Amino acid sequence: MGNDSLLLNKKSWDDVAPRFFGRNPLPEYGPLAPREEDLNLLGDVAGLKVLDIGCGSGHSLQYMDSRGATELWGVDLSKTQIETAKELLKDSKAPIHLFESPMEENPGLPLAYFDIVYSIYALGWTTDLRQTLTNVHDYLKPGGIFVFSWEHPLHSRATLVDKVLHFNKPYQEEGAYDHEAWHAPAIMQQYKVSTYINMLIECGFEIEKVIEDVSLTEEDRERHANRWYSYEKAKLMPTTLIIKCGK
Repeated sequence: MGNDSLLLNKKSWDDVAPRFFGRNPLPEYGPLAPREEDLNLLGDVAGLKVLDIGCGSGHSLQYMDSRGATELWGVDLSKTQIETAKELLKDSKAPIHLFESPMEENPGLPLAYFDIVYSIYALGWTTDLRQTLTNVHDYLKPGGIFVFSWEHPLHSRATLVDKVLHFNKPYQEEGAYDHEAWHAPAIMQQYKVSTYINMLIECGFEIEKVIEDVSLTEEDRERHANRWYSYEKAKLMPTTLIIKCGK
């Protein structure tokens, strides 16, 4: 199932990459979610080595470059995304190292090397959460930090109808699912908040902060009108789960 899902997801991302060019990169953590300037989870990144898990079009790495990171590394399943990121980052001040690879595998990344590993709306694509988190822990220096965001586990389990939330899937149900807002064949993974927290702990991380807040500014309202992540739904439940932890 894992390899089949990876192949399906790789093809899907190669096809839809243009639709997600620059979608919700750092300093954003997700749609209708607080931003890095509000949360300051990464701190001062100047002079630090950073790794982006699921780097997509490279816009989050571009943000890290603008803030003075000294090395930019990224991993993404999609060949199209890696090519797009290479083009976007060709004039970056810091050296770039990009790998076309599933996050479940180490494509040649150094161990105990990175000050910061982060993943913005990508971790739910893993077919093996434990292996991916183990890899991240291995990549980090002692004292390094891991920050990730993903769609909040409650969000896809409920639908807003006439200003009332209707749950269409049990919260306890975990594992692979076909996301109804995704318009191409693809398999994502859904877990409870406690599963993310407990697996991080089991993989050796120390949890520093768990964030489920929403950002409902007028700008957010306009940007996300009539989308999967709606302003009205976000008033009732979080769109995004953000976790910061240390090694």
